Parts: sequence; C-alpha cells; structure tokens
Amino acid sequence: MNPIFSADDFGLTVSVNEAVERAHMDGVLGQASLMVAAPAAADAVRRAKALPALKTGLHLVLVDGDSCLGHFHLPTITGPDGRFSADQASLGVKYFFSPAARRELRAEIHAQFAAYAATGLEMHHADAHKHMHLHPTVARLMIEIGREYGCKRIRVPAESPAIMALCGEKITAGDRALYAWSRVLRAQAKQAGLAATDHVFGLKWSGHMTEDKIRLLLRHLPEGSAEIYFHPATYRDDALVRLMPGYEHEAELKTLLALRRE
Repeated sequence: MNPIFSADDFGLTVSVNEAVERAHMDGVLGQASLMVAAPAAADAVRRAKALPALKTGLHLVLVDGDSCLGHFHLPTITGPDGRFSADQASLGVKYFFSPAARRELRAEIHAQFAAYAATGLEMHHADAHKHMHLHPTVARLMIEIGREYGCKRIRVPAESPAIMALCGEKITAGDRALYAWSRVLRAQAKQAGLAATDHVFGLKWSGHMTEDKIRLLLRHLPEGSAEIYFHPATYRDDALVRLMPGYEHEAELKTLLALRRE
C-alpha cells in the first residue's frame, strides 16, 4: 500500500501555506492539518478550497501555539498573550490533575473543532500539534468532541523502532516507550470507531525529512497502512526560525517535490 504524505502546521505562516499548495500540486502531498487559530489560517483555508483533491483536517493546538478562546476564557492553561506554553510536561500535569484546566481544555477543543467546521472544509482527519493527543485526557476529549463534529480518522503516532533501526537510527528507551504508549491512543480510537493508519513516520526525523532519508524509509516500509508527515515551507520566515530553529523546512518541501518525479 502506498503511504500517505501529509503536512502539519497548515495555516501557521504564508510560507507554510505556499509549500502545502505547491507540494500538493507538483509533489506527492495528499493531506494537510490546519491550525485554525494560527496567523495565516484564513490564507490556508482559501488555498485549500482551491485544491479540492487536498484532504484537510484539524491540527489541534494545545501546546506551544495560539488558542481560539484567548486568555480571558483560558486563564489556567494559557499565558496573557493567549498562547499555550511550550512546556509540554507542565501542561500535561495540569490537563490531568486540575479540574479548572480540564474545563478550559474541553472548551478550547470545542472551539477549535467549531472553527474548523466554520471554514466549510470537509474534515478528513484530526491530529494534534506535538502529538499532544497522546495525553489520555486530551485524547478522550478530542475523540468525544471530534465525533460530534463528524471526525472519523485520527493520527496515532506509532513510529516503529524496528523500522527506524533498519534506517540506521540509534533507538533509545524513550523511542520504545513512546511507541508502546501509542497503543493507549490506538485503543481509544478503536473503541470510538475511528480509523487510523497502522504506522506513522516523522517523529525521529521531525524537521529533517530529507530526500535521502525518505527514500531509505520507503525501502523499509512495513506491511499495513502508513502516514509520513512533514513540515514544509517555501522559506524560513521569522516565525519559523523562532518557533522551530533547527528545522529544515525548505528541504522537506524539496523532498515532497522530488518524490513526484519518480
């Protein structure tokens, strides 16, 4: 089975949106995940509506990004600027233990699904920025609320350590633990009747999905369905440099374009 090539952070900046459009029209990109509260979300929606074959979904932002509802409505889980902290562990503790945080989390997830529905785009899938939906509380609310909005597919970020080892990567205990933990989310999705690919690749090489690496991965793809996700951009604008200083956005776009020429 051919893998699904997808892009995260659609709507973050115009340079990301340009890359999604180009990678879909001239490359192998088949789907993209939209940040509904991001600065260039409206531009992303406009482009997506002109690309009827591009499958789009919600990229739920609950860490290191802009909220829909803002700090007044989310005083426990956002800063004064209405952004979620980049400290994923600290937010995860709040989401699990604080009733106030969970109430705000539920409201924000509702708001992001509602904002996506308001775009008029069909919801093909849902996933979360930095895979925050691996958190069981986030996953439960995302699945519950997502089903209300017609969500039928989610990403289960299960990257096989065995496959990455075949690609020459050193596998850590953390890699194995994350892969094992992804089974919790898969079980939640299955119980809710949501579809998910068997494998997802892009975690170990996040921000560095270069052509050589992806061609190597394609030679070792396991049996079953697979998604390979990217962070492409036409150029590294100030926001991308600040938010993802080490990423190779332009190289990832080149990879998506190069694979089309096979």
